[in-house]
Amino acid sequence: MDSTATLTLFWQSLLIGLSIAAPVGQIGVLAIQRTVDHGRAAGLATGLGAALADAVYGAIGAFGVTTLMAWLLGLRLWLALFGAAFLLWMAWRIATKPAVPRSSERASARSLLRYLAGTFVLTLSNPSTILSFVAVFGALAARAPAASASPWAMVSGVLVGSALWWLLLSTGVGLLRERFDARWQRAINLCSAAMLAGLALWQLVQLVR
Repeated sequence: MDSTATLTLFWQSLLIGLSIAAPVGQIGVLAIQRTVDHGRAAGLATGLGAALADAVYGAIGAFGVTTLMAWLLGLRLWLALFGAAFLLWMAWRIATKPAVPRSSERASARSLLRYLAGTFVLTLSNPSTILSFVAVFGALAARAPAASASPWAMVSGVLVGSALWWLLLSTGVGLLRERFDARWQRAINLCSAAMLAGLALWQLVQLVR
């Protein structure tokens, strides 16, 4: 396979991963809130869970596993219900937690792993993620013959693009977090909880439309 075509496909997939990750949704809200509470590593771990889930769906689309994709689309209702319930639970946890003292601001390795695993599952359960990759990868494969010959270029591009966004977001918020005192931290937690609850309700509304 021509290396130029493979590299072009990688950059196209990177942009896809970046564009799917960038819109502020539930993962973005969580990444910002955790960065403010526990530092850049917590925000980055939160985002990387979503990046890995994006790569999984990217792999399904890139390798043309249509049967698996159809099965996942058939589970949209249950995935959406699970995702909405998970979001509501997280909104309640964030709304009821006190401001984190600066002395305990750094997340432990166990917490980082929990953040990564939680957002990985949450992103996998989001039906809009499935539909995004079905549409985008289908169009890319139809337009670029290289897509079917270099699926790993697509998968790695999506992973790098998504991870890049979360690195930029956690770094940017991390640079500003020292300006937030306990009062601001509490306000951010309440706003984050409200946004997560709103996103959960929006996801439920989409099921009955």
